Amino acid sequence: MRVLLSTSGSRGDVEALLALAVRLRTLGAEPLMCAPPSARERLAEVDVPLVAIGHGKRMMLRDGMGPPSPETERRMAAEAVGVQFDQVPAAADGCDAVVATGELAAAVAVRSVAEKLGIPYFYAAYSPVYLPSPHHAPPLDEELTPGVTDNQVLWDERGRLFGERFGDPVNHRRASIGLPPVENIFRYGYTDQPWLAADPVLAPRPRDHNAVQTGAWIMPDDRPLPAELEAFLAAGPPPVYVGFGSTSETADAAEVAVKTVRAQGHRVILGSGWADLRLPDDGADCLAIGEANFQSLFARVAAVIHHGGAGTTTAAARAGCPQVLIPQYTDQPYFARRVAELGVGVAHDGPAPTFDSLSAALAPALAPETRARAAALAGAIRTDGTTVAARLVLDAVSGEKLPAAALRRSEASK
Repeated sequence: MRVLLSTSGSRGDVEALLALAVRLRTLGAEPLMCAPPSARERLAEVDVPLVAIGHGKRMMLRDGMGPPSPETERRMAAEAVGVQFDQVPAAADGCDAVVATGELAAAVAVRSVAEKLGIPYFYAAYSPVYLPSPHHAPPLDEELTPGVTDNQVLWDERGRLFGERFGDPVNHRRASIGLPPVENIFRYGYTDQPWLAADPVLAPRPRDHNAVQTGAWIMPDDRPLPAELEAFLAAGPPPVYVGFGSTSETADAAEVAVKTVRAQGHRVILGSGWADLRLPDDGADCLAIGEANFQSLFARVAAVIHHGGAGTTTAAARAGCPQVLIPQYTDQPYFARRVAELGVGVAHDGPAPTFDSLSAALAPALAPETRARAAALAGAIRTDGTTVAARLVLDAVSGEKLPAAALRRSEASK
């Protein structure tokens, strides 16, 4: 059995889908991934074949273009739809099922390819805030009508804007491969029953939503830490990790974080991330690193200060490590709120910390009672999300699909 996994997003999108690919392989399936070219090295580490699609957001940032204007962003997204229609069919040929995550515009094209081939298709979100629901507002990645507080009205507006932006390009390409037009491509992209690839405790499914919550997609990571990092960890007490993942324009926040942590007498590990963050000096109490095994590293630090991405939040939670979240956009405010509600960290108010505001957040995060709650939560984070998702794929192909209600009952009993 061959399964195509497709994403167009950040490193976190790729990492979670890679975990599913590895699990599918252990169950006898043959995974193939469509992802941005920047994923090539990571996929090669675990021998998952890659079909590189598009250029990816990181290339745009590295080219010095900065964040695009809304008009340019819409144009680029529409072009990305065309890239999917052009390149995914060859990868999907011979596949028995497709799983997509990430940008919905790209996923709509990928689902169209699966429809043309007549094979099962699944769409997964990594955060509940991306599932349309009257119980929460849409994520903070698009400007909607100011002052509106009715969540359903906001979701309807989001869907209408999505259709206006992508409806014609998508339906034009669908017609070119002999498919009928889709009236509501927003709903089409999500499918009638999307998956929620997030932990039920850390990020529970919205009430009354019919999504199937598989649990987070986590792959055991046994990569050793770099020798320089090991030496730094061994040279003193547990440091505080600071990193902002696949974000841009976070250099100021990182500078404030490093200054604040040092002022409280702690050492610092700074993750460079997509913004290529740099340390202010070459002091012996700080170390800048690139890619590293978060599962190993977070178990050995005093706290994690980060942007609130789904992957980083889940990794810190699994490690039992206190967190300070400085959310920037999209679903990051959601994860900041959840960490605060669970008592395992602190949500900073806004994306631009000051020395005083971050000092006030870091102190309670480092308190013994916060670490105790974080340690307790770690034991509750499920690790079978990839197994649940992989079984859904295999059952769909074999024709023995487990009913969603029974699956949720099975999940609840674990």
